[in-house]
Amino acid sequence: MRLGIMAGYSGSRIELPLELIREADRLGVYAVWTAEAYGSDAVTPLAWMGALTERIHLGTAILQMPARTPANTAMTAMTLDQLSGGRFLLGLGLSGPQVVEGWHGQPYGKPLPKTREYVQIVRDIFKREKPLQHNGEYYQIPYQGADATGLGKPLKSILHGRADIPVYLAAIGPKNVQLCAEIADGWLPIFFSPAHYASAYQPAIEAGFAAAGGGKSLAQFDIAPAVAVMMGDELEPCWNACKPALALYIGGMGARGKNFYFDLACRYGYEEAATRIQDAYLAGDRAAAVSAVPNELVDEVALCGSRARIQDRLSLWKDSPVTTLNLQVYDVDTLRAMVEMVL
Repeated sequence: MRLGIMAGYSGSRIELPLELIREADRLGVYAVWTAEAYGSDAVTPLAWMGALTERIHLGTAILQMPARTPANTAMTAMTLDQLSGGRFLLGLGLSGPQVVEGWHGQPYGKPLPKTREYVQIVRDIFKREKPLQHNGEYYQIPYQGADATGLGKPLKSILHGRADIPVYLAAIGPKNVQLCAEIADGWLPIFFSPAHYASAYQPAIEAGFAAAGGGKSLAQFDIAPAVAVMMGDELEPCWNACKPALALYIGGMGARGKNFYFDLACRYGYEEAATRIQDAYLAGDRAAAVSAVPNELVDEVALCGSRARIQDRLSLWKDSPVTTLNLQVYDVDTLRAMVEMVL
């Protein structure tokens, strides 16, 4: 099992954990991943990190597909990959309707066909086998809409990119996970529970491999979840430090009836708690939402407690199909401890 680290996205100001990233590079950590919501983007910080590191891979977890045309994403990926000496990992995701329509001003559409088209176009650009043409439900290249000039022509990338730049997808719903296993090189799940892999994910993963054909299996697929690590001698404060993020996603990242993270908590068996979290969050009582997050749920998706306790609980992750464990750590000492326990 490899290790990565999550750099995340900004608050009101962006401050990169450069000491942590440089140490991860020195220690042989596989990848650092940036994110974007509706503030800082994922590309600019990653380019900055790439200039300050030598070995660590540079991943986006995730680039929001509705924010960029497929061609723009492919251009960005090829550029960063070449400038970094082949270290780029392209993580993509649709985000959610609130951000897609409320921030980017784009229609959310049907996630599965939209993602399939997007990834196909990006891969076609990477390959440079012929000038780009695509006629799909969501993307027409060259553009053929009613307001088209008629002057568009199929083009091939000037830049000769690496044809096999790895493509990762963020997915948590069963159909999205299946699509990810079919068309992507890796999977970026959030709030992954190794204890629930067999029931919540494995059928979708295996169905995706079957649809891909060619003998695709876990041997050719990187399962790379993010996991929060809170190390300390007192267990309760470590659990509590993880709860605001869970409350935010389960309670507030989506509307009632359209929240993927709420649905995930229900699939894990926490429907009653998820309902309390969502009710409190949508009512504006964030403190009550945080208090409603069960310690048991935190323990399933995070690594909390003393070094000895974390080392013991790491066995659940090592025995799962996870191949890259992306750590959310906040200090160099915790990073070094995790490297000693895993690598």
